[in-house]
Amino acid sequence: MSVADESSDDNPYLRDPPTEFVPLEELSAEEAEHQVEQLRAAIREHDRRYYVENDPIIADRTYDALFARLRELEGAFSLSHPDSPTRSVGGEPIDAFETVEHVAPMLSIDQSGDAEDVREFDRRVRNEVGEGEGVEDISYVCEPKFDGVSMEFVYEEGSLVRAVTRGDGHEGDDVTRNARTIGSVPQKLHGDPPDFLAVRGEVYMPKDEFQAHNRDRIERGEEPFANPRNATAGTIRQLDPTVVAQRPLEVFYFDVLESSELEDTHREELERLPELGLRTNDRVEVVESAERSSADAAGDEGSGDAIEEAIDYRDRLLEARDDLPYEIDGVVIKVDDREAREELGQTARHDRWAFAYKFPARAEVTPIVDIAVQIGRTGRVTPVALLEPVDVGGVTVSRASLHNPDEIAEKNVNVGDTVRVQRAGDVIPYVEEVIEKASEGHYELPERCPICESPIERDGPMAFCTGGLACDAQLRRSIEYYASDDGLDLEGLGEKSVRQLVEAGLVDSIASLYELERAELTALEGWGETSADNLLSELAEARDPPLPDFLSALGIPHVGPATARELAREFGTFAAFREVVEDEPDQLEGVDDVGETVAETIHEFFASEANAEAVDDVLEHVSPQEVDTETDAGNEFDGLTFVFTGSLEGVTRGDAQETVEAHGANATGSVSGNTDYLVIGESPGATKLEDAEENDVDVLEEGEFREFLVEHGIDLEGE
Repeated sequence: MSVADESSDDNPYLRDPPTEFVPLEELSAEEAEHQVEQLRAAIREHDRRYYVENDPIIADRTYDALFARLRELEGAFSLSHPDSPTRSVGGEPIDAFETVEHVAPMLSIDQSGDAEDVREFDRRVRNEVGEGEGVEDISYVCEPKFDGVSMEFVYEEGSLVRAVTRGDGHEGDDVTRNARTIGSVPQKLHGDPPDFLAVRGEVYMPKDEFQAHNRDRIERGEEPFANPRNATAGTIRQLDPTVVAQRPLEVFYFDVLESSELEDTHREELERLPELGLRTNDRVEVVESAERSSADAAGDEGSGDAIEEAIDYRDRLLEARDDLPYEIDGVVIKVDDREAREELGQTARHDRWAFAYKFPARAEVTPIVDIAVQIGRTGRVTPVALLEPVDVGGVTVSRASLHNPDEIAEKNVNVGDTVRVQRAGDVIPYVEEVIEKASEGHYELPERCPICESPIERDGPMAFCTGGLACDAQLRRSIEYYASDDGLDLEGLGEKSVRQLVEAGLVDSIASLYELERAELTALEGWGETSADNLLSELAEARDPPLPDFLSALGIPHVGPATARELAREFGTFAAFREVVEDEPDQLEGVDDVGETVAETIHEFFASEANAEAVDDVLEHVSPQEVDTETDAGNEFDGLTFVFTGSLEGVTRGDAQETVEAHGANATGSVSGNTDYLVIGESPGATKLEDAEENDVDVLEEGEFREFLVEHGIDLEGE
């Protein structure tokens, strides 16, 4: 029975379907199976109307009720099936993707942004089709060139059997389980499908969904995707299909790779695909040549009328580009006739019957689609502009910092405005100015944190979430910082692993790191026995941390490694430090590197009930080492100030700072006129080097720094 027959008017779940169902215990096995067949057929039809026809006949809530009933029946009566719409909710994670060969090569497309190259493509086509004689009646199908991920979808007897990434064009990754979770990928074709059909489609993430997804990632403290294509590629190759099911992917189908019922023209193929439930794009146009003179047709000069229409199509689509709900980066011009395609053939890399006429890259000026707020480790609120992806210095940028509320007000920036984007030091994108105002007033920060709902308070030009370690965003970043080089330097606890531990519910505080168990870790994706044992070993060794490292690891605002060393040297023990902080914070101002502002910040950190409780919990697992406040290694560098940048071989920057400070020097984080030496390791910061040149500061490469220490009879700490 075809899907069309199953979807006939006697199916009660098509129009005005009931959402109250007979209890499962009152159904026989035969009745349950019949209801499952009806629900599957109805849901497929509703999917087709929603994704292909864009004309749903039931409300979303009603659809959800039918879907839930189908899942309930399949589970209760063991009626699961690979073709069922319920397969779209995902499944168990997989270990790896299998590499499989394509039904037909999925080659790339020759391309250019120059109209004359497009005309040359047309001249070659007309001269090569028909045994070298000029041809007048070449027709082209013009389509948007989607900026997504190209895939092969294979159907046998109407059922989806395989979905494969393009890979190298001849073989790719089998991502069928992930593809089944995409709403516009039918598990079973509609109507009367061919026995065998392999189609090429483009998986993409709609622009508004991409911005919403990026906003969510930013607010959760995760790195956003650079553009919709990266978001799509990163999603489709997830090892966990349930993750894919939660992300907003769609598909356009645009080519028949192989079929048991091939059509004569590409336009006929595109007309048939929606009849099968395969969604095509409504911007496709067919252009045809008008009659041309025999003299013109016989030569290889000039070009056909069809190609000029195709060029015009590209120009019109370029104007409409920003209004489309999906990203495109040009148009594709394809020979319509299949026999002519076969005659034109292929090169090793691309089909000779198709050509892509590319758009120019968006450069620097782009609209703001949305504004999100990012919560940092210290609670600082940073507004982030989400942009239509734009090229800035050869890099695609989809977000830019707005820095702080005062700068937003000064630049009068808001959602919808067209802005110029620059990159500070060729690294951090930021909004330079508003080019075209499309909104009233400027963006205002929310009153409460989007993560923990704690009040957001202003501190001069800055804004901060007051949630402290009770805020998940601050918590995750605090754990990352606790394990970083500036903290306890715990290997195996980077951004990705910390996020995984938090999302799995294994870590909800810094203290809970020390409560992790081997079995919990090895049960996580990507964790083996070795990685679990290594992390547990690192944590065991970190139960007696050096006091300076521990003070820095807590993430107290303004207390980095250098200030932490001064505090440890001054107070000797954590208990003595905390007693002064809580009872006599004014005494902190007598410590080098600690002024009134820093002293007040330290006091406020411990005055927070959530922070104090979090620190107490950590102290149940660790015992910071005592520092001998009387020890003085020497004063060889008394009065000198060092700044370190880049990574050093065999030691951390913290080790190098401790070394020079132990011998009387100051180690600071930024270069100024008071700096005596800038020590540079591998990949040094450009800003520090520029500041050193501007302030005439001596620069020591790592080898020179080590020689400098040897000359003074000093060994480098940490080696």
